[in-house]
Amino acid sequence: MNTPTPEKQREHQIYKVTIIGSIVSLLLILVKFPAGIFGRSAAMIADAVHSLSDFITDIVIIAFVRTSQKPKDEKHAYGHGKFETLATLIIGIVLLGVGLGIAWSGGKSIYAVIQGDVLPKPSVVALFAALATIVSKEILYRYTIIKGKKLNSPALVANAWHHRSDALSSIGTAIGIGGAIFLGNKWVILDPLAALVVSFFIIKMSFKLIKPCLDELLERALPEETQKEIEEIVSQFKDVYQLHNLRTRKIGNYYAIEFHIRMDGNKTLVETHDRITEIELKLKEKYGSGTYVTIHLEPLVNFA
Repeated sequence: MNTPTPEKQREHQIYKVTIIGSIVSLLLILVKFPAGIFGRSAAMIADAVHSLSDFITDIVIIAFVRTSQKPKDEKHAYGHGKFETLATLIIGIVLLGVGLGIAWSGGKSIYAVIQGDVLPKPSVVALFAALATIVSKEILYRYTIIKGKKLNSPALVANAWHHRSDALSSIGTAIGIGGAIFLGNKWVILDPLAALVVSFFIIKMSFKLIKPCLDELLERALPEETQKEIEEIVSQFKDVYQLHNLRTRKIGNYYAIEFHIRMDGNKTLVETHDRITEIELKLKEKYGSGTYVTIHLEPLVNFA
């Protein structure tokens, strides 16, 4: 029996975590939509839409992760790692859309109350659905974030925060529904107000996910501290001088590192090649075996 490659094992683990999350999200959708409708809670319906977005993003990850794990080919010399970045970006955009939608819905309800309309009082079934969501989504967040960091998967980490945002939105939903139920009819406005407040947290989280994805897709360099670390690693080799033209970027889960160095021009080609190989292995040892390292060699003539 063939032993699965590390890439295949990682892909399998990402699928497993994502499928568990999608099953939980689907169950919550089936509970929260009826609870929101029959429980007369705008906040719970908005929360149900949020869970639906969770389910959709799980499907996105399942669709994109397999592609991101494909090896390089003639048309993709650096592999397919950015497909996972694209999946993360889509999750962030979906989160942004959900947050704006909830804000719009809550704002309309609050405006209606100000105009004198009377909102229906939510029932206890909506409150129980919110409490169940808080518990299940917080557990799912902790499980997913641990796996995402262990597998070095930005898409899983992004999805974990999506689960956390659902738990946070349900806390606001529970407070709004509970206040509307137990504080009297004049406090029914707490239900849409809770939805509005939670929407801002969702929007804020979406920007935190979108920005790094755009940085990567737009070929932004690695952080300054990482570039200094690369220079320090290369400078450890005593016969290597004047590292310059350092260029770095991120490709999915991997780094791409390119730079020029100078070495004694009187050394043999074999000696120089061996040293370049040592530098490459050292960088891959630090940043992962999938790191792309390109080194341009320049001779330091009349080396003293």
